[in-house]
Amino acid sequence: MFERLVGNVRARDTLLRMLSQGRVPGALLFAGEDGVGKREFAIEVAKALNCRRPRGVEACDVCSSCKRIPQFAPSPSDPEEKRKFIAWSGHPDVALVRRESTVITVHQSRAVERESNFRPQEGRARVFIIEEADRLNEQASNALLKTLEEIAPTSHLILISPRPASLLQTIRSRCQTIRFAPLAAGEIEDYLVREKKRAGEEARLVARLAGGRLGRALELNLDAYREGRESMLGVVESLAARPPDRARLLRVAEELTDAKHKDDYNPRLDTLSTLLHDAWLLSVDPHAEIVNSDLRERLARLASNVDNRRATRWLELIDELRSRLLVNVNKRIATDDLFLSMAAA
Repeated sequence: MFERLVGNVRARDTLLRMLSQGRVPGALLFAGEDGVGKREFAIEVAKALNCRRPRGVEACDVCSSCKRIPQFAPSPSDPEEKRKFIAWSGHPDVALVRRESTVITVHQSRAVERESNFRPQEGRARVFIIEEADRLNEQASNALLKTLEEIAPTSHLILISPRPASLLQTIRSRCQTIRFAPLAAGEIEDYLVREKKRAGEEARLVARLAGGRLGRALELNLDAYREGRESMLGVVESLAARPPDRARLLRVAEELTDAKHKDDYNPRLDTLSTLLHDAWLLSVDPHAEIVNSDLRERLARLASNVDNRRATRWLELIDELRSRLLVNVNKRIATDDLFLSMAAA
């Protein structure tokens, strides 16, 4: 049932209105950042359209159809099969299309075209959920466009994309777009507590770190985050010292760019930005709401040396580094330069 989904009340109400009027379009485009629940809403639509014992216009969540629909087949191991693969759920009328390499292939689009022309085998509608629809290559896009132009009345395509502008305009024009917004931290925290995923201070911290994305909150390794955060807090302490501790900054740069931490590099830069922003907020208002509320006392002690000008410049320098890393620069030299430039700011 839709009530179990988190946030995006406007999107939910729009979908419920379509279902109650019996006017669910043949093609929907769910647009919004990754991790805000677009796939879960798409599955809920598929369930509502095929539920054996619907409660009003919503799925019952207990019948065999509702139980089977979210269970999609795993990807095949054979590379040739992957190019053609669409993942059927446990229900024969619901399928998921996901990229099996860097793109969604024309073979997958043609499979959707072929299958969407058949009448439902068991339920009332065939539903094809296309994840990362912006990854359709040119041939796949053109094949899908043909399907959208002649879609059968008992078939529905739900395209999911965090970058809808990357889709062909002719595809977008044939879909009704429903936009999904990032979730409020409070909504994520309530969900984590209600579903017994996290509790207390941990739930509060994870909810604020998630950046409005429930998917990120559920995947976050809090122990790894805290380990990286302690290292980045050392950067903040070194910058706030009078004078800045340049030797310590260079030691952290060496650790950060070590090969064993290569997957942690960008997440730790994100953490550094968050810590600097928290310290900046506390320098303006000691009672401000911050992300790392469990570090409030430590950050408050540093806040007196984090004024508006320095904090702004520090965050600008981090953004400049991100831009430089898009080209082939030496990460160690660039990180040394970042920390020393921050110290000089």
